[in-house]
Amino acid sequence: MRGLSAARGRLRGFTLVEVMVALTILTLVMLATVTGLRTLGNTQVAIERLTGRVDEMRSVSSFLRDTLNSAVTGSDSGGLTLGGGRGEQTIFEVGPNALMWKAVVLFGEGFGGSYVVRVADEGGELVLRWQEQNRYGELDDWNNAPSRTLVPGLQEFTVAYRREPGEEWRSDWDGAGAPGWVRLRLRAADRYWPDLVMQVAR
Repeated sequence: MRGLSAARGRLRGFTLVEVMVALTILTLVMLATVTGLRTLGNTQVAIERLTGRVDEMRSVSSFLRDTLNSAVTGSDSGGLTLGGGRGEQTIFEVGPNALMWKAVVLFGEGFGGSYVVRVADEGGELVLRWQEQNRYGELDDWNNAPSRTLVPGLQEFTVAYRREPGEEWRSDWDGAGAPGWVRLRLRAADRYWPDLVMQVAR
């Protein structure tokens, strides 16, 4: 009789308290797992956004740097010059929210040459426009020129320049031809880009 009672004691199930403790532990483990997966997903989205931003900065910076390095500067350095020999013209102009210069640009296979290019803040976007001069060395209206958006969601774009190392950066254009260095300052997506300081080919 005593052996039968001992066997029944060994075969009894879990108590309600034991079940509740087990369910509580399981719930905590599941909650921690779901929270960890959600954090991992948010981290991946943030990394992808940051990587995209870095790629955007790198591509825009490389393009602008290469284009400024190929700026066409000739013997005529009197600023924005319209007229005379096209091969000798220097076209360079700095505005508070725009930069215009003449450069040799390759836009694609079999499509390139000497263009006057302009980078400006247009309605909250950093827009690149380009056009060729006509045979008189004149430019058409920039609104009719081909364009490409370099940076969408632009919040700030300022241009400054200096002619010699150590000089103060200036934003008021003196019209004296291509400067030595140009600084572009951009802010997009509530973050400032690192200043783009580029040397102009002279």
